[in-house]
Amino acid sequence: MKIHEYQAKELFRKFNIPVARSGVAFSKEEALKISVGLGGFPVVVKAQIHAGGRGKGGGVKLAANPEQVLTIAEQFLGMTLVTHQTGSEGRIVRKVLVEAGQSIDKEYYLSLLVDRQTEKIVIMASQAGGIDIENVAEKTPEKIFKVYVDPLLGIQGYQMREVGFRLGFPAPAMKQLYGMLFNLYKFFVEYDASLVEINPLILTSGGTVLALDAKVDFDSNALYRHKDLLEFRDFGEEDPMEVDASRYSLNYINLDGNVGNIVNGAGLAMATMDIIKNAGATPANFMDVGGGASSEQVENAFRIILADPKVKAILINIFGGILRCDVFARGVVEAAKKTGVNIPVVVRMEGTNVEMGKQILAESGLNLTSASDLLDAAAKIAAAVN
Repeated sequence: MKIHEYQAKELFRKFNIPVARSGVAFSKEEALKISVGLGGFPVVVKAQIHAGGRGKGGGVKLAANPEQVLTIAEQFLGMTLVTHQTGSEGRIVRKVLVEAGQSIDKEYYLSLLVDRQTEKIVIMASQAGGIDIENVAEKTPEKIFKVYVDPLLGIQGYQMREVGFRLGFPAPAMKQLYGMLFNLYKFFVEYDASLVEINPLILTSGGTVLALDAKVDFDSNALYRHKDLLEFRDFGEEDPMEVDASRYSLNYINLDGNVGNIVNGAGLAMATMDIIKNAGATPANFMDVGGGASSEQVENAFRIILADPKVKAILINIFGGILRCDVFARGVVEAAKKTGVNIPVVVRMEGTNVEMGKQILAESGLNLTSASDLLDAAAKIAAAVN
């Protein structure tokens, strides 16, 4: 689950991670009130969307006086902000962060994330922080270094010192950096984060270390342990179909193809999308209904996919293990009748009670095409859409 910068900084404050004074505004009048309350100019007005690259996209501006705050806030609120992470469609800005301006001596990059290959938490950092960090990663990756932390041991003093020395921090600021790193790691672990990124991390001309930006992603599978985070979810930043699917515990990601997919298992879903592409069609979604999908889940999977005007056919690929093929077949028939499917549906099933499942589909009287295997299913679905 992604959250906004202002929400991340709210959490940072609880963990004594230093950030600039700021406030979130939903109108230009609120933005003006916050800017005056910060006690001086300039201030920075930042558009709040779930995407990086806001500075390059024109969504971060400096205001030297109250009049400029009003002008910038009015420009931002309601605009469609396009960055390299939003795609051409962009995101609508519904709120802005107004933050006290800083006198910056040096910008750095700092992040924590899970490295699945080493099963450790990795600290990534660079002296070349700022809006061009993507270019640094692409053209001069040697400027970005990594420090691996064993989650069973936690972050150690020598690891914090290594980060500080390799960043080239001046000695007077080292203690501040160590405190920030320790608290960032604590925050990362306690909240089951998958990513914490500060770009830039700054050293002010007065020698203060601050997180000038904050990007945080949480492991959605761990949110049951963090009920307080649920209020941070911004449904306006998510695809409405993905939000709908999440209500029924369906793992759904909207894509831009023409073949809808209903599959049980994430790995099988990925393989299904690959083979659809190889057959000459394009997947319209990733849909994992899980190992024990109910008839209600199957029905809602159909409903969500059918609501996508791009979908010209549906491929169902099921391996019957925990979810028996006959049980799933009955769910498919029931869902097809309730939703009134009027596009081609190809079904490939293997596993427990597969023959019984195929019989149920054949006797349903519906336009459901059975496939002998996955290659046959892909060929049939490609023929249907082409």
